[in-house]
Amino acid sequence: MTSTAPASVPADATARPSPQGPAAAASAPKARRSARRRELGACGVLMTPFFALLVTVFLIPVATAVRLSFFSDDQPGLGFGPERTVFAGLRNYTAVLADPTFLGGLGVVALYCLVYIPLMVVGALVLALLLDSGVVRLRGTVQLALFLPHAVPGIIAALIWLYLYTPGISPVIDLLGRADITVDFLGVHTVLPSIVNIALWSNLGYNMVVFYAALQAVPREVIEASVVDGAGPVRTALQVKTPLVRSSIVMVAMFTLIFALQLFTEPMLLSQSTPMINSRFSPSMYVYDAAFTRNNYGLAAAASVILLLCTIALSYGVTRWTNRADAAEEAAR
Repeated sequence: MTSTAPASVPADATARPSPQGPAAAASAPKARRSARRRELGACGVLMTPFFALLVTVFLIPVATAVRLSFFSDDQPGLGFGPERTVFAGLRNYTAVLADPTFLGGLGVVALYCLVYIPLMVVGALVLALLLDSGVVRLRGTVQLALFLPHAVPGIIAALIWLYLYTPGISPVIDLLGRADITVDFLGVHTVLPSIVNIALWSNLGYNMVVFYAALQAVPREVIEASVVDGAGPVRTALQVKTPLVRSSIVMVAMFTLIFALQLFTEPMLLSQSTPMINSRFSPSMYVYDAAFTRNNYGLAAAASVILLLCTIALSYGVTRWTNRADAAEEAAR
């Protein structure tokens, strides 16, 4: 029996460093740092337009408004001298918060939000669920028909509904009058629902599209599993689909809240046809009246800052409440 001797290995073969040894290990961190710098540079280039717009259209106007809110135009002596700008401290804020018309405008907007936001969120979600369920035929045509009012500018939409609300020229009021039904859409108890109707007509289709896009991302396997378990269409929509698009619901509710607090266009145009809407009907109209009717820019700036703080506080409250609800749900699981 013969044995085969193992092949001899040169002594310097094991001692010779691999070309991918220390040199490659030393260059790896440099390559990672270089890639990181390229990523940061690309992010900076892509984010520059956003930050430029943020500074230009938001931060600078906010800083200007805050600065103006601490100054006031006064006339020395008996009021015959030239106006001069003086530091007023918190005087403008005190005047705004003590003005019953501004506080009344806040109450109107609060009532408007209580009516408008639930109708908007629930209505858009119901329409999206109907489209996603397949009950509605020609879904593309229905989506386009519901979205088209959003493409109409807000001023034009308010003018259209002003025509429909005005007695004597409205075909809707004439048609109701033939049926012995008298409706004053701009009365003391109906003017706010009329404003809510305009906002719903303009924005319902847009939010429906947002919800429908979120529902399209729901895994079909989950829906099929619920059907196999015996869930009907209503139960599937309420207990399966709706919880899965909860983040979209919160987002739509928050954006709707922010835009609702800025109520201006609809009451401003409707005020031309009804005495139920005065020049300070909402906080935004109060700011407009103070700046361009009374020429009190310090008062207008203070009111706008207060409105901004209310918007930030409410948005923060909605976000915190949502985060706590999500944390509680995760803990329950």
